[in-house]
Amino acid sequence: MSDKPMRGLVELEELDRVFSALAHRTRRAILLVLHTNGGAMTSGAIANLFTNTWQTTSRHLRLLEEAGLIEVKLQGRERVYRLRADRLDGLVSGWLHRFT
Repeated sequence: MSDKPMRGLVELEELDRVFSALAHRTRRAILLVLHTNGGAMTSGAIANLFTNTWQTTSRHLRLLEEAGLIEVKLQGRERVYRLRADRLDGLVSGWLHRFT
């Protein structure tokens, strides 16, 4: 038997990460905030829009990054989070397309 994962299982695991990230209202709100603000914002600007503690907001940002829905880059001392709308659209649209 092969050690390679079954065809499609890797994609399903990737979709699980994305849908898990999208399952929380705050994470969906962060994606919307990024989208409406040109696709990129500093961590401080994002945190200021929510009533969560910084630790909670940071955890939400980390889960979105792990799901590949945002990317982070350091600019000086600031972290800038950028929406990966193309990835979100590609994964979710591709999955939904199977049902049409």
